[in-house]
Amino acid sequence: MDAWIAYSGRRFARPRYYANAHARDAVEIAPVLMPVGDARAAAPCIDREGFELVEHLSAVQDFADREEVARVHRREIEELVQARTGADHVHVGAPGLLRFSEKSGLAGSLNNSMPARFAHIDISDATAAQFAQRGAGGCAYARCAHYNVWRAISPPPQDVPLALCDARSLAPADLIAADAVFDEPGKPEWSFEGLVVAHNAAHRWFAFPELTVGEAILFKTHDSDPARAHHVPHVAFDLPECTENAIPRVSIEMRATAWWWA
Repeated sequence: MDAWIAYSGRRFARPRYYANAHARDAVEIAPVLMPVGDARAAAPCIDREGFELVEHLSAVQDFADREEVARVHRREIEELVQARTGADHVHVGAPGLLRFSEKSGLAGSLNNSMPARFAHIDISDATAAQFAQRGAGGCAYARCAHYNVWRAISPPPQDVPLALCDARSLAPADLIAADAVFDEPGKPEWSFEGLVVAHNAAHRWFAFPELTVGEAILFKTHDSDPARAHHVPHVAFDLPECTENAIPRVSIEMRATAWWWA
């Protein structure tokens, strides 16, 4: 299928985007109609394209219950990432982000709960190195990789699915350093360096159709090993010709860091 991928233009030398107050964003949105392949048919893998689909049944009864997610799902995701990557140690920090498509009326109702509507990579190389060193607590490591585990918890079809770009089709010149600002109400603002993505006709985009709650997309946001997929641009997009009665997408993402000790 063809779908509109929201790229970033180069109007701003240093783009800036907010978790909640998107009216304050300084990002030039430049949509381009791009082919989006069926990732189920392509069968990508985490260290080649930088993403893959995993079957994973969670014991969580209510993904909206942050206490249950923190108590049950964080450990589930640590075990999943460790099993899929062979890492020596995996850590999941926050209890996850619930996101809602705009059609639900719930987008923005929680902290950082709107779909990510422009192509981006969560963390830059510099940010990844800072996070890796901080999380390792001074221990030496041979490799560190950062992962996102994305799960649709509403039934298919997803009206606003996730598109992922084959890491091999990305060029360094496509990436623009940007400030990701976290502006949770009642708390001080803080930020780190992320990346937004400029258009390149060579990009190869994919999406997994008809996701169920027993499946999850594992994708990479950084890997210190240059022999493996480095990082994956991703973006929420409108599913072309999605049925009017489709239940609005609700998803949860969990972010994990994995270390291989020296």
